[in-house]
Amino acid sequence: MQTVLASSASVALRSLLMLLGAAVLLVVTSPQLAAYIGAVIPLVIVPIIVFGRRVRALSRRSQDRIADTNALAGESLNAIRTVQAHARESYESARYRSAVLAALKAAVQRTRARALLTAVIILLVFGAVSLVLWLGARAVIAGTMSMGELGQFVLYAVIAAGSAGSLSEVWGDVQRAAGAAERLGELLSTQSDLRRQQGQTLPQGDGQLDFQAVQFSYPSRPYPPALADFTLHIRAGETIALVGPSGAGKSTVLQLLLRFYDPERGSIAVDGVDLRDMPLHALRELIALVPQEPIIFGASARENIRYGRLEATDAEVETAAQAAEAHDFINDLPDGYDSHLGERGVRLSGGQKQRIAIARALLSKAPLLLLDEATSALDSHSEQLIQHALERLMTGRTTVVIAHRLATVLRADRIVMLEAGRIVAIGKHEELVAQGGLYADLARLQFNYAG
Repeated sequence: MQTVLASSASVALRSLLMLLGAAVLLVVTSPQLAAYIGAVIPLVIVPIIVFGRRVRALSRRSQDRIADTNALAGESLNAIRTVQAHARESYESARYRSAVLAALKAAVQRTRARALLTAVIILLVFGAVSLVLWLGARAVIAGTMSMGELGQFVLYAVIAAGSAGSLSEVWGDVQRAAGAAERLGELLSTQSDLRRQQGQTLPQGDGQLDFQAVQFSYPSRPYPPALADFTLHIRAGETIALVGPSGAGKSTVLQLLLRFYDPERGSIAVDGVDLRDMPLHALRELIALVPQEPIIFGASARENIRYGRLEATDAEVETAAQAAEAHDFINDLPDGYDSHLGERGVRLSGGQKQRIAIARALLSKAPLLLLDEATSALDSHSEQLIQHALERLMTGRTTVVIAHRLATVLRADRIVMLEAGRIVAIGKHEELVAQGGLYADLARLQFNYAG
């Protein structure tokens, strides 16, 4: 597309004007010979259409292979430490080489088709010129045309043929760009079903949540369901902890709350308003999220924290960092809060990334707080400090906490035990231990291990 817009467009305009001008002069010089050339035009157009479609399809395939190559390179570079830790440099190089060779093969096929298109057009155009020259020579011998008129006609025909050849090159570029544009068009025209199913109602309340008989399965694994008959009422300002083995459905609850997916059956409401009746951006502005794997942008520490609320002042950013126990290590960076953290936060440790993400969530004034293993990357001392900070800052917010370590959810208002996508028990820690069952088994294993 860049080639077409930057250079081919000017070549096409120039060649088109020259072709039109030469065609007019050909008709004026010798209408009969011009008619012969006109008869050849369909023979030129047919291969342009046939080979043009081929070039477009091969261009699309070439773009796909290039995209695969770029994706593989980005994936390997982003995971470079894992690659090196497993001594897989040669393996990744071989994978990349295979991807590059596949892209090269597709590019060669596209180039061959385009070259064939250009060759056929030039052969037909200059063949037509040669035919007209032969007919013109016969007319000169017969005395119906002068040598000067023939020379004049041939000059115009050569100009027209050269312009047609240039246009054939441009057409090849256009077909290549069309293949790329098709790929871009498909991506840009893709509409999420969620966006098509959003209303304009805004909730008015403090963040009460209601799950009513929710059932959901991920599209990639429809059975068994990730959540089945999930019904839960969460009062405004209440802290709910979701616990259970891996795959029990804990993270799915957060995915549905953020409306990355819609439930197949049942409903989820905030302050009595179904999520599907709310604008997506308005729903997500109500939620502050700390994911298990924090995302750090290639920007300064201040900008990363301010991402939680763009209009926040520097003082508010620093207050959030202090609450998340991030202020000290940020000040130790070369430029303090203005220090660039590197791509994906490569200059920070895992625990420091987590504290930046916590500060970002704390800066937000959203009434709903989602914590997905928010303290998983912290040492015991930092975890204890942040737990105290979170307890203060969760006041007045409806909080949903996911934790595998039960020690992090002991102070929750209620603990919801999940197994295979279903709620098997709800209560406080002591109540669930007294009831026995899966939660009691988990508590005995973890706390015995801790002791």
